[in-house]
Order: sequence, then C-alpha cells, then structure tokens
Amino acid sequence: MNCLLALDQGTTSSRAIVFDGGGRIRALAQKELRQHYPQPGWVEHDPLDIWRDQLAVAQEAVARAGLKARDIAALGITNQRETTLLWERSSGKPVYPAIVWQDRRTAEACAKLKADGAEALVREKTGLVIDPYFSATKLAWLLDQVPGARERAQRGELAFGTVDSWLVWNLTGGQLHVTDVTNASRTLLFDIHRGDWDAELLALFDIPREVLPRVVRSSALLGETAPGLFDDPIALGGMAGDQQAALFGQACHGEGMAKNTYGTGCFLLMHTGARPVASQNGLVTTCAAQTGADPEYALEGSVFICGAVVQWLRDGLGLIRQAADIELLAASVPDAGGVVFVPAFAGLGAPHWNPNARGTLVGLTRGTRAAHIARAALESIAFQSAELALAMQADCGRPLAELRVDGGAAANGLLMQFQADLLGVPVVRPRILETTALGAAYLAGLAAGVWKNRGEIAAHWAQEQAFAPSQPRAAAEARLAQWQRAVRCTLTFAE
Repeated sequence: MNCLLALDQGTTSSRAIVFDGGGRIRALAQKELRQHYPQPGWVEHDPLDIWRDQLAVAQEAVARAGLKARDIAALGITNQRETTLLWERSSGKPVYPAIVWQDRRTAEACAKLKADGAEALVREKTGLVIDPYFSATKLAWLLDQVPGARERAQRGELAFGTVDSWLVWNLTGGQLHVTDVTNASRTLLFDIHRGDWDAELLALFDIPREVLPRVVRSSALLGETAPGLFDDPIALGGMAGDQQAALFGQACHGEGMAKNTYGTGCFLLMHTGARPVASQNGLVTTCAAQTGADPEYALEGSVFICGAVVQWLRDGLGLIRQAADIELLAASVPDAGGVVFVPAFAGLGAPHWNPNARGTLVGLTRGTRAAHIARAALESIAFQSAELALAMQADCGRPLAELRVDGGAAANGLLMQFQADLLGVPVVRPRILETTALGAAYLAGLAAGVWKNRGEIAAHWAQEQAFAPSQPRAAAEARLAQWQRAVRCTLTFAE
C-alpha cells in the first residue's frame, strides 16, 4: 500500500497521522506534551517524554488505520524547530532538558554578541538575526552550564540536535545522527548559501564541530526504523522543520506563494525559489524544503505568541472554558471596543525582534467587557500576521495574490475574515488543515516513489473556503495604524 506515516512533534503535542496515496487522512493519534517553566523566561521539555510520546502515537496511528508496518511506504518527520537537545552518544541519554524555542534565557548573551558587532556576519551567512529564539546560544549555554559538557562534546561524546535529529537517533537505535537543511538553517550555525556548517559561526558561538549532526536533504531515503519499534522496519523518507513542511504541504512550490500557520505562534513563509532574498524589513531568510540537488529558499516572519494567547485567556484569566469558545465570545460584540492587545509574553518576534518586550492591553474603559478582551486577543493574531505579510511584500517588491492558511486557529472563521480584511487579499483555507504533517508525508512519499514529482502533489491540494476582503482599505489601514500605536507603547514600556 502507498500509505505514509507522518510524525508531527510540536510544542504542545506529539502527533502521528497516516495518509493514503491521495493525501487523505486514514488515522490520527495525539498526546499533549507538558512544558516546564523552571524560571521566568525559561521553557523546557523532557526529551524522553518527546521520544516516548512520539513513538506511542506513531504505533497508535498505524493500529487505528488498520495497517501493518509493511503497509507504510515511508515515514516522514516534522518538528518544532530551534528547540535544542544534547545527549550522550554512548547511552542516548539526554544531559539536560530540551531548551524550547520560546526560551529567553540567552537574551543577555545575544545582546552581547550584537554589541560586539556580530550581527552583520550572522545575517550574511545564515539569513537570521541574533536572537534567543534560535539554537546556537541555547547550545552554548548547555555546553557551559552542564558540568563537563564542553569537554565531553570536544571529545565527541555528546550529540546536539534539534527535535528531528533526536527522533531519528531514537528511531534508528542511535545509527543516524542527521538533520535536514530546514532545521539546520534555524541554528545560526549553518551557511545557507554553501549548505554546510560554517567554521566562522562555530567559532563565534564557541561550538565544537564534533557535536553537530550531518546535514541531509529534506526528501531522501535515509535508513529504516530499528527492530522492535514496529512489527517490521519502516523506511525513513524525509524530514523538515514544521513551517517548511507546512509550506510544502500547502503546495507553495512556486516563487511568491505564501502560507501562514496559526499555531502556538504564527509563522508566515513565502517561497522565493532558488534565490535567497535578504530582508530589509525585519524578516529572516531561511531554507525551504530541499528535494533535489539545488537549494530552495523562503522569507519567514515568526510571531512568538498567537494561539498561546487563547490558552492564556483560558488558563490564566479563566475567560473561556475551552479554546474553541473564543470565537463565540469574540463574535458577541461587533468590535473590540477600542481595546488593543499586544501579547508580547515572550518578547516580540518579527519584524520587531525585541526580547525584552512584554504584553500590553491598551484602550480599556469602564465599558470594556470580557468579550472585548477576547476579540482583541483574536485580532492580535491577525494584526501580527499582517505586519509580517506587509514586510514580506516590501522585501519581494510584489503583492500577495492570496494567503494560504493552516494550523488550529485557521478553523476560526471570524479570525480568517478579519485577516483577509487587514491584508486586502483572499485568505484561503484548504480542505485538509493538517498541512504540516501532510508536508512531511509528501516529502517521504517523494523519496519512496509514491509520487513522481511536485506536480502530482500539487494536484491533491484543494480549497475548503476562501475569505474575501469585506472592508474598505481605508478602514483596514486605520486599524493597522491603531495596532502600530499599541506596539509602540509596548516597546516604550520595555525600554
């Protein structure tokens, strides 16, 4: 059978989905992943939880589909990016919890590197900015803070990886220590132009080369799962960071095509083809999924807090009982009543890149109700995404034709309509919202020969609903200006 197994390891859950050869879902299994907050600004995962949960849901998904391992043509992996792990090569045991992409503990180290003038070098080689978000300073922190880690790393006893590397290591019983170009391009250690780890960057961040994984293409037959994990070995056919996987799953294969994923954070990517576009507007340049010999690139804007603001309304304020309730509450008022919410709980990402910013709620009056705050929270997701889209259009010198959307919050019709109104272009929701996992399945299926080329994959993409702009541009621009004033308040408060 031409079924594919996609492992989708995210910030808040570990999931596995079985797709058939038409890109349709056969079965899904999911388990929530616990986050740990040992200090303010610190966010960690237990690496063993990541592995155990991911294996369990993979086995469960195959069973739910009524399949055996021999029915799976290949396995693809997609993962939360930048999250940093360090483990012993001999035992496979982690030496410290995984430091999550949201973690801000290295803000001072990043500030020092900027003050020392390192930003231009980093930007030129990696396409990124110096920020705690990316992996390099997290890894340096581990090497310096875990007793004996630096010496052991230099002796080749320790292995570094993002979550994809950790999963492949465990899936193959420690036989493979690899990462793909998309994940490597998020570390601040990878030259995206040469397609390799960079000696100058390794020296800048004081990272020994011995600790690094081998970099491979996003779609390639790498090996197979170790005995005992499934009833038969399954081929490993590909891997990509979650946002690049979603770009691929949305069939955004052509230059200028863009998607936005509404998850814990928001991540807007535009494919720029074979040329890396250097942003002048606070975005980053990154590698898109690579299926052939030649590299591909994308512009990316990352917002740290999007869907997480809904979780905060539920868990922190108790305004809603479950995340799905926010649309009904927000729709109970015609607008936010002048309230603007900037959810900078973990600093501000693109295009501002301010790790010290903290959340603000402005425009409150005695007439402000819970529904206004809920609507302002929902609108904050669209405002932040609109900032990214406008920056992207400025960098590329071309307007968006449409924005393809996915992720959990893309199911929220009120949010999608507001997004279309702000952008002034159609926002298109696909029939299958699981585009991140679907992208991993497509990459694995290409390697295994389930699909011959990208054209066959693109033919499976189907629209579920398009949200057309319904407001005059003047109204949208006035709302965007109000948002910018609120952001300035946030940045001023952070000074």
